[in-house]
This record gives sequence, structure tokens and C-alpha cells, in this order.
Amino acid sequence: MKEYGVADIRNVCLVGHGGSGKTSLTEAILFTAGQISRLGSVDEGNTVSDYNPDEIERKISIALSFLHADWHGKRINLLDAPGYADFVGEVACGLRVADCALVLVNAQSGIEVGTETVWKMAEEEKLGRILVVNRLDKEHAQFESVVQQLQSRFGDGIVPIHIAVNPGEGFDSVIDLLSMKLIKYERDRSGKFSAQEIPANWKDKAAQLREKLVERVAETDDELMERYFENGDLSAEELRRGLRKGIASRSIFPVLATAATLNMGTSQLLDFLAEFAPSPLDVPPHLARRPDSEQTVELSPDPDGPTAALVFKTVSEMHLGELLFFRVYSGTVRSGSELLNPTRGVTEKIGQIFEMNGKTRHEIGLVRAGDIGAVVKLRDTHTGDTLCDKKSPLVLRGISFPEPVIRVAVEPKSKGDEEKISAGLAALHEEDPTFTVEYDPELRQTIVSGQGELHLEVVIKRLKDKFGVDVTLAEPKIPYRETLRKKAEAQGKYKKQTGGRGQYGDVWLRLEPLPRGQGFEFVDAIVGGVVPSKYVPAVEKGVREAMAEGVIAGFPVQDVKVTLYDGSFHPVDSSDLAFKIAASMGFKKAFKEADPVILEPIYDVEVIVPEEYLGDVMGDLSARRGKILGIDSEGPFQVIKAKVPLAELYKYSTTLRSLTQGRGMHRRRFSHYEEVPKEIAEKLIAKAEEEKQKK
Repeated sequence: MKEYGVADIRNVCLVGHGGSGKTSLTEAILFTAGQISRLGSVDEGNTVSDYNPDEIERKISIALSFLHADWHGKRINLLDAPGYADFVGEVACGLRVADCALVLVNAQSGIEVGTETVWKMAEEEKLGRILVVNRLDKEHAQFESVVQQLQSRFGDGIVPIHIAVNPGEGFDSVIDLLSMKLIKYERDRSGKFSAQEIPANWKDKAAQLREKLVERVAETDDELMERYFENGDLSAEELRRGLRKGIASRSIFPVLATAATLNMGTSQLLDFLAEFAPSPLDVPPHLARRPDSEQTVELSPDPDGPTAALVFKTVSEMHLGELLFFRVYSGTVRSGSELLNPTRGVTEKIGQIFEMNGKTRHEIGLVRAGDIGAVVKLRDTHTGDTLCDKKSPLVLRGISFPEPVIRVAVEPKSKGDEEKISAGLAALHEEDPTFTVEYDPELRQTIVSGQGELHLEVVIKRLKDKFGVDVTLAEPKIPYRETLRKKAEAQGKYKKQTGGRGQYGDVWLRLEPLPRGQGFEFVDAIVGGVVPSKYVPAVEKGVREAMAEGVIAGFPVQDVKVTLYDGSFHPVDSSDLAFKIAASMGFKKAFKEADPVILEPIYDVEVIVPEEYLGDVMGDLSARRGKILGIDSEGPFQVIKAKVPLAELYKYSTTLRSLTQGRGMHRRRFSHYEEVPKEIAEKLIAKAEEEKQKK
């Protein structure tokens, strides 16, 4: 295995909207760098990065894939992230451990919702970005207008390095503004090209754009700015040094041109990454904290320093078990060594370590600071955990995953499969933390949540393929609540005589509404011992049990103050049980007199759509009883903010995709509870009554 210095490592995460050609580009990179001997294709299902059966069948990337190549003595670690919104968690994993984002933009459609999403995510991770306008060989491909769109949306830092001379079906040439040469490609997918003089009709345009590039580079450094003012230009070396610095400092976002399926522009892209993409030494030091403390430590990417590595991805491999992908931020991870997982408080023995190219693995003995590797199953280490020296415990920042946007209930097709389902879903959550599973005792349902219907489809198919269990999907029940709108009082009296000792409990309760979200308050206002203090806890317990059962439709009661203010007892027949039953009876009686209502959960929803779909999406939200709060612009997109009842959001991501031809996405988060409309409340009460009759 070739050893690389930290300065020679490039950790690059390839991101972009679905369909922009990321997988095809990784294939062209591996072929050009000599890692593979023939170009695979997504249509034929034989690419290195999309090796999962689900990916081959659907012809889309589903999981983050790790690849690497050597180019001019530089190790390029490429993290190929899916583009579909359903798999955005994979993007979060890749960007967390990258030093640079390579953002692919479709030459036919320009900025898309996914472009916007990954740009924001890379910004949050404070990563430099290199943009690639891809698919320039397709009909209606544009280069200049896409660059203008990028500049208009993301600012003056967007600077073209290439000019696509003839975008469209005949595409074969770019002008390189660094070398000031025309690069003409062969169209046989070989990647071969020749450098020629810039044609006369392009010279002025090229000179103008190069001047803008030089100006922008000069602005990154005071010394370069002085040189530029003195000489009116920068030397080739000054230009390269300034460009590298500008990318690392996020003041310059260069734009290159490719046609990945024809392997055009790949060599130039690799040259650019090798020379200009930041190494682990070029980015600000990563911070870690001491366990159980807020004290932070700056980590230097020194192979001889204290070991600190972050696990960023878990993959379950047949015949091998779990593979954990990790990036080393300091020190060296070696096979056979013991490292502490401070996140879980366990020590792990490091087994075999691999470098990966898709599913192809090659065993290596160690991974040094700045580099990425994979280790076979560890005892109790998971995605987002830190591994470090036992003598120098450190915790690295984990990975922020997006909130789920869809939830469904799963039910076993065969009785007795519950344990298998539970174990399978837990294992799948390990691989993909954006998929969550929980048993809701209130709803008596197992609820799975994820980033979209396709996301959950893939998870359920894997559950069947890997664990041999079939489930059916059902609409999850809604966690409605009951509350009251006015004050009411009632007596609850329980008296039972059956020969021998009887039962006697008698309470008077006052119910009052509390502000929304306040929950429950119990007040003991007994004077003179009319209800002995030893029975008061039983009264509260009876009230709580009645609240949990619900009164008008079987939903838990909330936001109520209950005061016990009077009652009576029997010196022989009174008991905790009698007072608990009396309290339950009194609560239910008073609740029915207190203008009861049913509440439903309301969610804050943000929908991001291209402007042309705004009317359709707003109309659909209104039809779902949504309240539109406002609309903001975000570049070429509109962001609709609304409050929508959870009951109306089932499979909303699918509807949104259909309304916007796959170009819209949404986020949601619980906001509050509010009253359901009267006609819906009546249906819920009638349904509860019907179910009670059946029992």
C-alpha cells in the first residue's frame, strides 16, 4: 500500500440533485485514474459505486459510497452521495468527514432544489466547494446561463475555470482559463484530448473571463492584490496559490465543465482536485471536547498525535457483518490496537482495516490522520461515535441528521414475527440513522419514520431480503388529545356493600382548563379532614387513570387543573381502591359538563418549490386544512411556511413529488395541539362509540 503524506490527501464529497450524473462521474474518475479497466454505466447496473441490488434495480444511488484513486501522487478519497431527497442522511454523513464538496449541476436544468439543499449543508459544515456543470453533451444543455444562475444565487465567488464552447449533442470542447488553451476531447469515452490554441472568435470572451478570475483571486490576499495593482496581472504561480487559498477559505467557488457519460473533462477535473482541492492541512483544525466537559481541543492532522477518529457510516455486508467507515482526524488507527469509544464508554479492539472502492475491499494495516478507512464489526460502536486513545479521551462532533418527513405503521404479515421485525428494523437503523423505529404504546403501533416514501420502500424491502420477514404498511393512528373549555364540578361517589366489609369513597372535584401545553395540575384543597390525607394520592391516581383512558373518544386528556375540595369517608369501608374509583367517576362526570373538545397535533411545514408550482402546492396545502403563514424567496425557489394538521400529512412527500415533477421538497416539525373542527370531532366520537359497542 502506497503511503501518502497528509498534504497529499483530498477528501471530497460528491453531491448534487438526483440525476445530475454523480455516479457516472465517479465511474469516469475511476476509469481515468486506472482503478477500473472499463467504464460501467447506471443503465447497465455495473458501476462501482452503485453496487447495491436496490440501486441497480432502481438506477439511482441510495447509499453513500466510498471510492479512492491516485492522481499525480495525490490520494483522492471520493464520497459519492445520493441525490434524491429521501436519502439526504447519506449526504450529511459524507459532508461531515469531507474537506471539500464537489457540487454537480445538471447542464439541462441548472439549479434544482437538491442543489440548494446540498449547498446549504456544505455551508453549515464550512466546506469549500468546487462546482461541475455536467451532462453538457445532452440536448438543450447550457453552460453560460447555468453559470449566471449560479452567480445570481450564490454570489460573485462563483468563477468559471472552463468555458463550454459547444454545449449540446455535439459537445467536445472547453476553454481552460488557467492554461488559456482550448481542450478538445475525443468522443469515444477514452478520455483522450488535445490542447489547442483558442479560436479567434473566442479570444475576447476568454480574456474577459480570465481577467475576472484573476481579479477574484487577487481579492483573496492583500499581497496578491498589491501585485495585481502593480502589474495588472498575476503570474501563473501566484494565480494558482491564490486560487487554492480562495477555495479553502470559501471565497472562491470555481466552476468546471464535464460530460461524464462520454468521459469528457474527467482528466481536467482530476488535475484540478489534485492541485486545488484543500488537503486536511488546508482547513481549520477540527475541534473535539473532553468527555463530560465543554473544554475543547484543537486537533492537528498529525499521524503521531493522540488518536481521534469519527465513525460516519455503517454498512452491513453479507458474509462479513458490519463495516464501519471512519475518518482519522489525529493519530493513527492500527489493526490490533485498542481504542476507547467515549460516546458509549466501551473499549474496542480494532480488527481488520480495509480501504474500499465501492464493494471491493483491500486489507490495510492502518489508517493515518487525514485519511479514511473501514473496520469490521466492533462490539458497541455506531455511526456518529468517536474512537480515541484511552489515555487521551476526546469526543468529536457527531452527525446532524434531518427530521423525518413521513411516518407509517408496520404490522407483521405472520404471527410470531414481531421479534424478527424488531431486530431487523433495529439493524437497518444502524445502517441508516435517518430511518427511525419506535413502538408507540398509546397508539399500540410500531411506527417507522423516514425521509420519503421511496426511503421507507427501500427499508421494508431490505427487511424482507436480509431478515426474511414480510410486513404490511398501514396509516399510523393520530395521537389526538381531549381537553375542556370551561370550569365544571361534579361528585364521584363509589359505594358497594356485598356482605362483610364494603367499599366507600366520596369526592367532589373541580375541573378547570389550563393554557395549551401545560399538561396536568392536581390541587388538594381539603379542609378539616373530610377526605383523610392518606386517601388523597389514590384520588390523584384515579384522576390520572381516567385522563389516560379519555372520556369522550378514548384519547388522553391534557391541559386540565383538578382540585379535590370536598368529600366524605367511612371509618371502616373506605380504602385506596374506593377513592381511586370515586375520583375516576367524578372526573368523567365533570369532564362531560366542562365543554370537552378533541385536540389534534399541528405541524410546522416548510415546502421548497420552484416558482411555477407555487399555486398548485398552496392549493393542495389549503385543501389539507393548512394555514399558510408566509412565502419567502430562496434564489429561484419559493419557501412556503404553513401549519398543517398531522392527520392531513400522510404520504404528503409523494403528493408533493407528483405536483412538482420531483422538484419540491419539504420539512416538518411538531408545533402544538389545537381543536379539531366540529364535524371531524363528531366522526371521531362516533367511531370510538362504535368500537366500544364491538367490545
